[in-house]
Amino acid sequence: MYEPIRSKSVHSTMAGPDDFPHRSREEELDIQLAGHLAALLAVTDELRVTAPSADLDTAAERLTQEITRLRGGRTPARATTSTRGREPDATTLHRKAHALAGRALVVAASRADTAAAILAAERMDAHTAALKQRPLASSAH
Repeated sequence: MYEPIRSKSVHSTMAGPDDFPHRSREEELDIQLAGHLAALLAVTDELRVTAPSADLDTAAERLTQEITRLRGGRTPARATTSTRGREPDATTLHRKAHALAGRALVVAASRADTAAAILAAERMDAHTAALKQRPLASSAH
């Protein structure tokens, strides 16, 4: 009844299965988690310039350690923030940091990374507390 197809399908690709890199789900989650933590580190560094504190210094160090672990020993690039021009609003930075920590927490939980999840949750709590201390600044936009 039907004749078998004798030529290659036009829908097949020229690339073979080994012609491009493949990552496991865990590797993809590691990359994503390291990215969220690196973004959180950048905001933490901005906050350290705006409102220096020992808590933020400790947080930056712990974030650096986690990112280094997730990246297989490569340390994250640290931006040197300057206060040229308009100084960033601490309330805005705390909100941004809280959101980034929340994203990191979701990814850390999905990959069952307890250390990163604890760190992200602690940072969320710290930024929530900082926002509660600034009720007048949080209503101004």
